[in-house]
Amino acid sequence: MSEAALHESLRDGLPPMPPGPPDEERHFTRNQSVRDLVIGTADGLTVPFALAAALSGATAANPLIVTAGLAEIAAGCVAMGLGGYLAARTEADHYAAERRREEEEARLYPEREKWEVAAILHRYGVRGATLRQAVDAIASDRRRWVDFMMRFELDLTEPDAGRATRSAATIGGAYVLGGLIPLLPYMALNDTTQALALSCSLTAVALFGFGWLKARATSLPPLRSALQTLAIGATAAATAYAVARLFGV
Repeated sequence: MSEAALHESLRDGLPPMPPGPPDEERHFTRNQSVRDLVIGTADGLTVPFALAAALSGATAANPLIVTAGLAEIAAGCVAMGLGGYLAARTEADHYAAERRREEEEARLYPEREKWEVAAILHRYGVRGATLRQAVDAIASDRRRWVDFMMRFELDLTEPDAGRATRSAATIGGAYVLGGLIPLLPYMALNDTTQALALSCSLTAVALFGFGWLKARATSLPPLRSALQTLAIGATAAATAYAVARLFGV
């Protein structure tokens, strides 16, 4: 704790934070960014790879596979990016609408809103005079009062102002980077069979590594996540290849 934070805590009647282990605050706090990376990279690896495998199964030439793959990456980047932007904007609009409603209710029905605060604190074991003091303290500041209701009644946290733009850029960029990996062999090689084999190897390594890193970032079992991610990509590509071989020319 910094000296300024220490003085602030003492001025508010809160004792300074006791010492703890050096890594006590290693909790992961960027779930939204990781989610965007997961969505963009996973789809970017899987969909273009499945398309390239399908065209390979239909005995298409490498230039056609590359052209179709790049077109799919461009379309997927725009679609996924816009989807992420609209989802984040919807989340922000929903939060703003609910906050306006809570502010109006606190103004029109203050006693009922105080009762709701008391009910929430009661569930956490606050009783008697302590409960009354806590309710009065929360209700003494309208902004903090509404913050409390948004968090503990509605389970909503205020979205970051730049979340929508960042989400679109993250998802779209991750889709492009992921999508180029399975197409690189078709750009470098002339033989479709060899390009498909190399594409399968590169994509398998990328899917496994991506699943591993995703698990490490979110404190999940790395090996299980890596194998699951690899299995999903392999299933999608195998299905597309089998369909193309069945109905292709």
